[in-house]
Amino acid sequence: MNKSVADVMTSDPTVVKPQTPLQDAIKILAEKKISGLPVVDDTGKLVGIISESDLMWQETGVETPPYIMFLDSVIYLQNPARHNKEIHKALGQTVGDVMNDKPVTISPEQSVRAAARIMHEKKVRRLPVVNKETQKIVGMITQSDVIRMMSLEE
Repeated sequence: MNKSVADVMTSDPTVVKPQTPLQDAIKILAEKKISGLPVVDDTGKLVGIISESDLMWQETGVETPPYIMFLDSVIYLQNPARHNKEIHKALGQTVGDVMNDKPVTISPEQSVRAAARIMHEKKVRRLPVVNKETQKIVGMITQSDVIRMMSLEE
């Protein structure tokens, strides 16, 4: 069987907006027992994704990046911009503050095999399924969906 993403995806997924309070998104994730939510603008166009790992910053906090002092100057050994982004996530109050604004997506007509390859290569657990023309979210496909489909194949 060579199924398409549309055959196994969850259609009409629960979505949030960038201005959604983080606590609301956390409640949705917990109540629906899901690990990520697509983030859409007012027209339904995908603008990001928020996952459990994005929310971990809220609990773990941020460590100061390693640095050395040299002649009364601070030299960071890692990119300070990355540190600033981590602080922003840790202090964020809305979905827009902590979401990944460059989500990896797939279109409904692509194969499940292609979705599995993308998830493996990009090390993501879920892919928003997006209409190519409108960029609107039409579904979600997860690793669990792929495994479930594999279990039905003979």
